[in-house]
Amino acid sequence: MAKKESAFVRKEKLELHKVAHYCFFVGLLIAIVAGFFRDLVGPEVLVTTLVILGTLVGLFNLTTKENVPFLVACVALMLAGIVNLGLIPGVGLYLRSILSNIVVFVVPGAIIIGMKTIWNLASK
Repeated sequence: MAKKESAFVRKEKLELHKVAHYCFFVGLLIAIVAGFFRDLVGPEVLVTTLVILGTLVGLFNLTTKENVPFLVACVALMLAGIVNLGLIPGVGLYLRSILSNIVVFVVPGAIIIGMKTIWNLASK
């Protein structure tokens, strides 16, 4: 007989999932804004903030159906991060800075979700 989840457990999972979504949007916004103002933002504070937000996204991403698309998107962003966008006149330095910030943001989440996915595959 299937065990039913209580309303409290479902609500708690929903709340944690919302935290992950909010952290993702805040981290993405910070990465983009900091890319435009790259000279004004201290790199230590920026990297620490993005890593913490990326870790929260990875920890609180509770639905397994989102794991594979998230990991594919992370791989695409990391591969795009190796392109030298600084060669584009005018906006290249900003694009490179924004993409570097986004990569710093998604890598911790990708590591955590990748480990969760491997754990789930190994435990089947």
